[in-house]
Amino acid sequence: MIIDWKLGLLTMVVLCSAQVRAQAPTPSEAMALEKRGNLEAAAQAWQAVTERNPQDAGAFASLGVVLSRQQKYPEAVLAYKKALALNPSLPGIQLNVGLAEFKQGRFEEAVPALRAALRADPESQQARALLGLSYYGAKRFAEAVKNLEIATNADPANTELRRVLAQSCLWAKNYECALDEFRKIQQQDPDSAAVHILTGEALDGMGKTAEAMEEFEIAAKTSPQEPGVHFGLGYLQWKSHLFDEAKSSFEAELALDPANAQALAYLGDIEMKDNDLENALVSLQKSVEL
Repeated sequence: MIIDWKLGLLTMVVLCSAQVRAQAPTPSEAMALEKRGNLEAAAQAWQAVTERNPQDAGAFASLGVVLSRQQKYPEAVLAYKKALALNPSLPGIQLNVGLAEFKQGRFEEAVPALRAALRADPESQQARALLGLSYYGAKRFAEAVKNLEIATNADPANTELRRVLAQSCLWAKNYECALDEFRKIQQQDPDSAAVHILTGEALDGMGKTAEAMEEFEIAAKTSPQEPGVHFGLGYLQWKSHLFDEAKSSFEAELALDPANAQALAYLGDIEMKDNDLENALVSLQKSVEL
């Protein structure tokens, strides 16, 4: 009887193990779930596949893709990196890592992966654009310019990409580049106050204050409610010793934004120059408080 009982128990264990193996999802089943849009089930299936075969780099890569589609980017990055550890030459994974890091706003972390993706495929415009945007997000503007120029030349109709390139040029103090790009954007969007403001900043950086003032004047007329436009115009007028005009501009800015400490400071300076000491004191004290 003891032998029969042990034999029966062993038989049950074997049958249960076989049933578990039969129920465990296969890669094809995981792909089918993903294709149907059942991402939660697909992620669980791929997770089970990786647990059953922890050396399967492709399964980890597929798990990362599903997790990214669920916007679970930190988990996706971990899955991608496991895939890379198992197979460093797995195509497309470095790009996926970079994209997942980029979507989290982790721009510095995205850069190495995107550089690796670009080394693997120098013609990849997606990798090039993402690398340029990551440098921009990381405030590495000179490096952003190098990559965004190539990406923009490959996609000249992409105004948003050109706008980021122009801003990168501006903040890298490459004013000729910034001005050239802003002029191209103006041809497509002549009424954009923001573009006129940024063009004015580039011109001012080049020492062309009068031309910069013209750009800010256009912006102020086109979009008088635009934050900062009257302040920018007022600063250029103040810089040019056009104090009456500057006073009006700073007052217009303060009407939109009473808490603009810089506008109050410049207004106070002008009031001091006008010997209006009482109002100057009020403006400057308020500026200091803010």
